[in-house]
Amino acid sequence: MNLNMTFFGQMISFAILVIFTMKFIWPPLNAALEERQKKIAEGLAAADRSQKDLAVAQERVNEALKDARVKANEIIDQAHARANQIVDAAKNEAIAEANRQKALAEAEIDAAATRAREELRKQVSTLAVSGAEKLLKREIDANAHKALLDELAAQI
Repeated sequence: MNLNMTFFGQMISFAILVIFTMKFIWPPLNAALEERQKKIAEGLAAADRSQKDLAVAQERVNEALKDARVKANEIIDQAHARANQIVDAAKNEAIAEANRQKALAEAEIDAAATRAREELRKQVSTLAVSGAEKLLKREIDANAHKALLDELAAQI
């Protein structure tokens, strides 16, 4: 009987241990495990959201880079067009300046030619008067015959 009593005492002690464990140890342990599982699930969900947010952010970055490249190309094209306009304007201005310089030079040449003709006329009229003076053996008054000499110079 002693063996049964010991066995019965061990069973009661074991039952008390099981009841005590289930009442006081198991619920906090279960709560801790559930809390830990909940935190892990939340962490995984947050990681998934972060991955999705990262993918969306990466897509936005790619779109922004694409837009920036398009705008940069537009700016470069505008700069090339403006540079061509500046070059064309400079060419046109240079041509206009060359034409103006050429016109000034031609006007100066014409004026010099006119002055040379006038000088030549004066010299020819002086020579004509000298020649006529020698032919007539008398002096001709240039002031008195100015109209005649001017007419002679115009004919020459």
